[in-house]
Amino acid sequence: MSTGAAAFLERYEGLIGRLPGDSALRAAAAAAFRAAGLPGGTQQRRIEAWKYTSLRPVAEAAFRQEAVPRHEAETILSGLPLLDAPRIVFVDGALRGDLSVVPAAGFARFAEQPDFGTLSWPDREPMVALNTMLAADGAALDVPDGHDGGIVQLVSVAASDADFHPRHSIRLGKDARLTLVEISAGQGTYLLNTVAEIHVAAGAHLTHIRLQDEAVTAFHVSTTYADIEAGATYDSFTLNLGSQLSRTEVHAELSGAKAVAHLNAAQILAGSQHADFTSVVGHTAPGCTSRQTVKNVLAGRSRGVFQGKIEVARDAQKTDGYQMNQALLLSPFAEIDSKPELEIFADDVKCSHGATVGELDAEQLFYLRSRGIPDAEARSILVRAFLAEALDAVADDTIRGRLEAAVEQWWERQKV
Repeated sequence: MSTGAAAFLERYEGLIGRLPGDSALRAAAAAAFRAAGLPGGTQQRRIEAWKYTSLRPVAEAAFRQEAVPRHEAETILSGLPLLDAPRIVFVDGALRGDLSVVPAAGFARFAEQPDFGTLSWPDREPMVALNTMLAADGAALDVPDGHDGGIVQLVSVAASDADFHPRHSIRLGKDARLTLVEISAGQGTYLLNTVAEIHVAAGAHLTHIRLQDEAVTAFHVSTTYADIEAGATYDSFTLNLGSQLSRTEVHAELSGAKAVAHLNAAQILAGSQHADFTSVVGHTAPGCTSRQTVKNVLAGRSRGVFQGKIEVARDAQKTDGYQMNQALLLSPFAEIDSKPELEIFADDVKCSHGATVGELDAEQLFYLRSRGIPDAEARSILVRAFLAEALDAVADDTIRGRLEAAVEQWWERQKV
């Protein structure tokens, strides 16, 4: 059985003519993927953006060509922190209508109305190229001008040892609003490689919450492209808890005057987990604001990665950009790689970045233990306090409560 890039290419060649959408675009993506391979795999060309994260474990894994469920999707779904709101459920990369409660309007399937969008770069991003050549399904949400779409949940459940490549599209019209809660989980050894394209029109507001709680034997790669127009807001928060190797990549462009982007995240890892949060925020219009705080809690031999870049174009005067990466190491064997960057061509800007790395404060820990609090609970209290700022970025009390509960469950599972 072939593995790595060769296996994906063989699968694509066997599906030519049966996949929905632009076949020429898929062929071009396959050529790009053939040339680049998997980052950290067997390709010769070094990819700087993947300097700290190698997908060699993905290249060495043998995913099944045909998804044969080994686990009950309903059981996995029942353990997720779902809200009483519309939900679009994909199992092994395909829509499950019987498990979904789709929105009354504005929803379409990629499988039926394939649209690869205009923001992604298959020729520059190997995992986007892989998704483009193999994407078979996904969700398209379209919120019309002035409409409040409420809360919509986008859920991915993996029940088999295969690879899945969902393709999502989110479009908010002028002055529209939407809260999108994206959850991914599963059982087994699988790869979820998602690409999402987001358009936030003038004056619109998108709140995007993501919970990644994959199986600890799984692989997770997510690439999001967001275009934020004048006076619009893209407010996102990502919580990475699961998978043995994950990468969350966000490309956000503030293309209209006074647009706003928040790209906050928390990564909580143990064992030998590896999680990478990479972002590129492009300020191409004047008077825009971006804020980013990414916190890492690392136990065991886990490794966290943060790569954050703010790009300010020459015409983007009055830019206000800020990014901060903080890491709390709970073990002498844990590791953090932090690479904040600023690239500024305008001369009237306010931009800053920073990074801090530390361990639990010994005096605070001693104080709590001297008050009769057991060591494990004392450590938990200090970790929760460290994460509080990140979770406070989630304004909705109910959603924030579900994320806090997920963190508590992680802590109980790890016993760190």
